[in-house]
Amino acid sequence: MAVTVNTNVSAMTAQRYLNGASNGVASSMEKLSSGLRINSAKDDSAGLQISNRLTSQTNGLNVAMRNANDGVSMAQTAEGAMSETTNMLQRMRDLSLQAANGSNTTEDRESIQKEVDSLKTEMTRIAETTTFGGQQLLDGSFGTKQFQIGSNANETIGITLGNVSANNLGINQGGGTAGSKIGVAETTGLVTAPGGKFAVDAVAGSINVNGATGSAEVVVAATETVTTIADNINAKSGVTGVKASTEVTTTLTNLVAGETGTMKIGTDEFNLASYGDDVNRLAKDLTDKGYEAEVDKDGGLVITAQNVDGIAIDGAKKDGVTLGSAKAAADGNSIVANAKLKLSSEEGSFSITDKAAAVKVTESLMTVASASSSVNSVNDIDVTSASGAQDSIAILDSAIKTIDSQRADLGAVQNRFNHTLSNLANINENVTASNSRIKDVDFAAETTNMTKNQILQQASTSILAQAKQIPQSALSLLG
Repeated sequence: MAVTVNTNVSAMTAQRYLNGASNGVASSMEKLSSGLRINSAKDDSAGLQISNRLTSQTNGLNVAMRNANDGVSMAQTAEGAMSETTNMLQRMRDLSLQAANGSNTTEDRESIQKEVDSLKTEMTRIAETTTFGGQQLLDGSFGTKQFQIGSNANETIGITLGNVSANNLGINQGGGTAGSKIGVAETTGLVTAPGGKFAVDAVAGSINVNGATGSAEVVVAATETVTTIADNINAKSGVTGVKASTEVTTTLTNLVAGETGTMKIGTDEFNLASYGDDVNRLAKDLTDKGYEAEVDKDGGLVITAQNVDGIAIDGAKKDGVTLGSAKAAADGNSIVANAKLKLSSEEGSFSITDKAAAVKVTESLMTVASASSSVNSVNDIDVTSASGAQDSIAILDSAIKTIDSQRADLGAVQNRFNHTLSNLANINENVTASNSRIKDVDFAAETTNMTKNQILQQASTSILAQAKQIPQSALSLLG
């Protein structure tokens, strides 16, 4: 090796290694100070991109977990309010059963109605005031809302809340009025010839029953009675969810001794001649047979019968007993009060449409071209009469079923949220661990690396000092 003064190659070499060791020490100090292996893109550009994506996912998962917890809280708030609504509906059902009992007077039922009215008001108040974070839950304005339960777009769970006020819960029904509603209008006091029967006057054709669960065609023959039409509709109820029944309510008056007629309800017959003018005994016998019968304040006998074609008095005496508004014009005539057809559905709204020809029952009093059901709601409940109390039970049963369905949905979505939270926590843990392996510094390895570089730095400094002495050897050659 040549001895030179102007260029000290050994010193340059030592200085290069010293710079490398110093940079290594500085890098290790930065990593150990921050706790991160990647502090800038120069440390690991690919790793930095992966780490940032994992950080975005982790942050999103944390927000999603908070969102899911909010969803659970909202569902619990709504379900708690509906639980109290269910309790009130059950109480109203108990009151309706109590009011339906024959031991109650009109005054008794009016007292029961006061509590029913109070419960209706409270039901509506709860529906209108139940809120979560200022947002109405049960007044029908909530609809369906999505809860973001993932770290990416469109990872959602929907919650649907309906209106649970007293005027919205009930049973979908149709019946009674010609043209505007579905059903057969009840006709009382129809006078027929001796031996007359329940006149149907049906026009052969068919109707479509369009229920919440499906549609079905019901064929109507010209000779069918109201109960037969009801049976035909019920035969398709498994498809449509629409059920049919018949009901007749009429008042029997002017029952006096010497009456010759025989009253027929369904398969039961009551010889009016055997009762004389004892209308209370007739009421008892009717009640024993399962019919509703109550003597009003004017001495008339109010009779209600379910699932029959009507009430008839055959062989009535002229100017004798009155059924509804009519009496026999001649001895031996029949007086008929036809039943009306009642349709209902607990599944939802329904409609009837004419398929082949207008179907008319009882002197054209049921004409179906197109008609839709309406909700007979809890708000409409009136238990001041025995028949009203009976009707309210079906309304309340449907309302309870509706509430139970909504509560079941909320219970299911709460369980879903809880499983989602568990899954999010698991994903978050594993993603965070993956990000740590990429971005976080290994203190043991980095400390070892810094110690190595510190030793090399010291050694390089010492060698550089010695390398600077090499040009001094040239002076000995000059001496």
